[in-house]
Amino acid sequence: MTTTNTMNALLEAWTALIGSEGGRAAGADLLARYAEPHRRYHDVRHLEDVLAIVDELAGEAADPDAVRLAAWFHDAVYAVGHDAAASDAEVSDAAASDAGISNEEASARLAERVLGALGVAEARIRETARLVRLTQTHDPDPADRNAAVLCDADLAILGAAPERYREYAQAVRAEYAAVPDDAFRRGRAEILRSLLAARTLFHTAAARTRYEARARANLAAEIAALTA
Repeated sequence: MTTTNTMNALLEAWTALIGSEGGRAAGADLLARYAEPHRRYHDVRHLEDVLAIVDELAGEAADPDAVRLAAWFHDAVYAVGHDAAASDAEVSDAAASDAGISNEEASARLAERVLGALGVAEARIRETARLVRLTQTHDPDPADRNAAVLCDADLAILGAAPERYREYAQAVRAEYAAVPDDAFRRGRAEILRSLLAARTLFHTAAARTRYEARARANLAAEIAALTA
């Protein structure tokens, strides 16, 4: 459960990142988005966790503050679409569905608008938006240091302790409560198998060492449960 202290600490971190008290309202709006009632996993706790891991991996990034900004925006728009039963990474943005854009694209456009209004340098806005868009696939170029850090931070939950991973899986299911169980199980298992088929789930050496083995064990265990 998110506490007032957590929200206040995150707002202070955002304000320090933006470098201006004038940005507090934008930070508060982002936190309100992550606190939307339909969210069960892609919520304030997820934002807090991603930011913490970005800080841990910051030495791997070319522009750590651009990665931090992208972390703030990466799930700023999050709505479960009608055709996204299986994946917690590829859902349609209900608010933007008529335009045919994803949550990630809508979140990137939000970043461009908000950061532009706050006077952030154009190059950093472009990089932030680019990174947000990459979270749709979590498949950065091997030389893309900023994207490696953001993607590893976003997927670190896969390598959590088994109990925490089960909480995550249950929360994802809750976000898709409207999807029939059989359809969800089939689709979710397909997504998890595709992850397991990847040569590596993580792109920085530190994240691979810390999360890779446990992530693969967690994914295999969830697939077994989904297909039992």
